[in-house]
Amino acid sequence: MMSPEEDQIALHGLGLTARVGVPDAERAIPQRLSADITLWPEQPFEGLHDEISRTIDYDAAARHCRQLAAAGEWKLIETLGSDLCTSLLASFPLKAVRLTLRKFILPDTDAVSVTLTRSSRGPSAPAKNP
Repeated sequence: MMSPEEDQIALHGLGLTARVGVPDAERAIPQRLSADITLWPEQPFEGLHDEISRTIDYDAAARHCRQLAAAGEWKLIETLGSDLCTSLLASFPLKAVRLTLRKFILPDTDAVSVTLTRSSRGPSAPAKNP
């Protein structure tokens, strides 16, 4: 995957609303989810020349995720997470994305989460050697 030295943009605790859950009754009402999203842009930060058009607009990425989550219905948060990653990679100039998606459903539990890492080369493709 991407090395820790590579430039990245992170969104922490992005609020999402989605219809997600295995039982029909759980999916009947949209519920609050939270996502931590790390984006590895194709362009290194030193080449940005202080121009937003050369980087990932994190506001646009957040809106993109919120719209996708609100527009569909999923049984599994794993599938929603995968759809979010795939859509981000297709919509923004990214090398990779890592997403942790939290669902607040189990009693006496802070959250249930899944973490996915996807690259423009596929979920298990090795990182390029410099």
